[in-house]
Amino acid sequence: MKTRRRSQPRIQTTTVGSYPVPEWLLALPSEQALVDATRVVFDIQRQAGIDLPTDGELYRFDANHPDTNGMIEYFTRRLSGIRSNLGRSDHDLFRRRTDMGFRTRPAGCVDGPLGEGSLNLIDDCRRAASVAGGRFKFTLTSPYMLARTLLDGYYSDLSSLTLAIADVLAAQVAGLPCACVQVDEANIPGRPEDAPFAAEGINRILDAVSVEKAVHFCFGNYGGQVIQSGSWKRLIRFLNSLRTDHLVLELAHRPESDLAALRDIRPEIGLGIGVIDVKVNPVESPDDVARRIERAERKLGAGRVRFVHPDCGFWMLKRSIADRKMAALSRGRDLYLGQA
Repeated sequence: MKTRRRSQPRIQTTTVGSYPVPEWLLALPSEQALVDATRVVFDIQRQAGIDLPTDGELYRFDANHPDTNGMIEYFTRRLSGIRSNLGRSDHDLFRRRTDMGFRTRPAGCVDGPLGEGSLNLIDDCRRAASVAGGRFKFTLTSPYMLARTLLDGYYSDLSSLTLAIADVLAAQVAGLPCACVQVDEANIPGRPEDAPFAAEGINRILDAVSVEKAVHFCFGNYGGQVIQSGSWKRLIRFLNSLRTDHLVLELAHRPESDLAALRDIRPEIGLGIGVIDVKVNPVESPDDVARRIERAERKLGAGRVRFVHPDCGFWMLKRSIADRKMAALSRGRDLYLGQA
């Protein structure tokens, strides 16, 4: 006898990606401990009422990168063609770049043609699937964001490097055993002039995805600080060029004008609205969340909001705070939809 699948609410809750790494995993790391911790992260999200959880990206965390949690290096250190043993001259060259003030060291130096190296996202996704307990979202960093952190000694320009990374990542996302694949980008909001080739890189990845497609954008979250200046209005053409099913956008920490600008997003692209601020410790109430959803639907029109979520990942918050924020997110959504 088939069991009836519970229908999803018209506005679903999701998380963006990272979760605070449990202290016991840092103290006694092992493959089994990682699997156990990933199971815990999924269970916490489901108990909080998250409809589309993530695996927490625990395996990407690097304690030596307190500002960026090691997300970039997880990818760059595994790709062939990138040298990660860097010396003084590499660091000096990177510091001369005026566009990377928020990062003092390069993630690596590109010395040859890029290849997959030891990157194996399908194994990462299978690990998550084995303990997910249902539908989940799998995330990866965008090629443009990765390219900007590298010293390029091989490709001719940032565009060529971005697209080379995109081709490697596109080969990685085919056949991932998840319900949704999300590409994360936190640099382009501050550099819209690079939008054409940044969009091409993201689209090459999205075209290789056979499940729900999402793209997350924020204005930076390095140690709780906003890095990129700009607005969503400047990025509407770029967002409309993406071959995605829905967007996952930072808005709880943004001005009211950013929300209004999203009315010009193509109607076939679903909107994910950030209603939880991850840059502060105070926990939103369900009423706060419900009011933010109401404001978004009033500005954008009924049916435009498909997801509500935190502005960005939770990795820099204490677990107790992240867990309470997730519970508030779900309860606020339910309150708004009349299910409380």
